[in-house]
Amino acid sequence: MRVIAASSPFDRALFYRGVGFLAERYRVEIAPGTLERSGFLAGSDEARLGALNDALLDPGVRAVIAARGGYGALRIAHRARWDALIRDPKWLVGFSDVTSLHLEAQRAGVCSLHADNAGGLGRGDAHARARFVAGLESDSPRPFSGLTTVCGGRAEGPLLGGNLTVLFSAHAAGRLRLPEAAVLFLEDVTEASYRIDRMLTALHLSGALERVSGVVLGDFTDCSAAPHGVPVEAVLEERLGALGLPVAKGLPAGHGALNYPLRLGANVALDASAGTLRWL
Repeated sequence: MRVIAASSPFDRALFYRGVGFLAERYRVEIAPGTLERSGFLAGSDEARLGALNDALLDPGVRAVIAARGGYGALRIAHRARWDALIRDPKWLVGFSDVTSLHLEAQRAGVCSLHADNAGGLGRGDAHARARFVAGLESDSPRPFSGLTTVCGGRAEGPLLGGNLTVLFSAHAAGRLRLPEAAVLFLEDVTEASYRIDRMLTALHLSGALERVSGVVLGDFTDCSAAPHGVPVEAVLEERLGALGLPVAKGLPAGHGALNYPLRLGANVALDASAGTLRWL
């Protein structure tokens, strides 16, 4: 596998801990330039794009792991060699800002893995690391139960999505293309509730969610009710309830304490009434 930095700079101690864990089980390469920094980016656009393309084009690389999220993948994702991923599918792994790359993999028709970045593995305990390995290697992804019903009903389709802010930005850039009957997964971090409302409202009014058959919510971590005192949970329930779709919350994925791997692009069955999500 190869570790790349498509977005922001990162904590090097956590990064090396994560890479050290991966190296115990896999042959790990760190892409040249991964440790570079250019302002709030982990190197120039051309350097980050080059590292991503090299990994996609290399037949010896079977998984591409993001160093961290942050910001910056949207600047390069549309120019990457996704044709190489179609010819030679491999795991693309990460979350948060890596949502931009997951969307492009989805457009190419290849599943990808919403899971910890290398830096997150450096912070994670043995349980988090075991979950990561299982997500990467298991033929039977973990089903989920105990979700909380927001709007009852059932939906089946490919699981797509990730970080709401990145999805909203991708939509503004014309890069969001949800397939028919998509089950939309959403999570976010450090966003005010009125901004969550703004993004969901814009996506709804634009027609971007017309093909969605259901919604499952992960963690909305440190999302503030300020300055208006409206909790993000109330915004999510009101805005998503207006879609008239099955909606469940409580999926242990995102920026919270648990970040279970999710196979984006794989077909799932969401039973929002029963609070379950299983893989088909």
